[in-house]
Amino acid sequence: MKCKSLIITLLLIIPLAVTAQKDIKKEKIQTLMFQATYAYQFPGRDTKVFFDNNHSIGGSIIFKTKSNWMFSINGNFISGNTVNITREELFGDILDNNGEIITGDGIYGSYALFERGAHFQARVGKIFPILSPNPNCGFFIQGGLGYLFNRVRCEFGSYASPPPALAGDYLYGYDRMRGGFAWSGEIGYLFLSNSRVFNMSLSLEFTQAYTKSLRKWDFKMMQKDNNSYIDQYVGIRAAIYIPTYKRKPADYYYY
Repeated sequence: MKCKSLIITLLLIIPLAVTAQKDIKKEKIQTLMFQATYAYQFPGRDTKVFFDNNHSIGGSIIFKTKSNWMFSINGNFISGNTVNITREELFGDILDNNGEIITGDGIYGSYALFERGAHFQARVGKIFPILSPNPNCGFFIQGGLGYLFNRVRCEFGSYASPPPALAGDYLYGYDRMRGGFAWSGEIGYLFLSNSRVFNMSLSLEFTQAYTKSLRKWDFKMMQKDNNSYIDQYVGIRAAIYIPTYKRKPADYYYY
């Protein structure tokens, strides 16, 4: 009977806690928030050998406590339009004497190289309500642990079939895909409006990953790449937030 009573009590309390109306201007509140985010990133260490500046787009689910702690999980897609290494360094012996690639149709093919990757992590942060419109926002710091990978993506012109040496699984021997454990740190300012209409943050972020090749064979090296790498990204990140708490109505209404 005691267990049954406890379950009934929880079923009554949880909906009230989720839907309770709160005054963000006067009190620290507990809420779940959804985040959409974009960052412009600059590579460092071994990353800049392969890649140039890139874009990072993603999202998070954040739980903010009444004591202004933030716990979140997030994922970000990495996309860059510039690859620093030359075609000779990437493709090696499959190039002809003119440094070109012959497609499966027997003609010179046009292709483009891009950076692709992703970063998944769990984060913990703390908000300090300084220079803020309410006690729920202000300057913040947070750190995270997770996993990061990146690779070279090769795209051929739609009018030509890929070269036999780069068709199917053979392409994996050239994309230099690597991944591993990553940590990150972030410092910035979070703004949560009193009206719940406009919520955003701007921050400086640093990410470092300890990566190794994820491919069994590297055709340029003609063996498995057993080297270890340190991938770094420094970025300026902007985000918008959708909180789930219900705003408390005004105490007085004027007609």
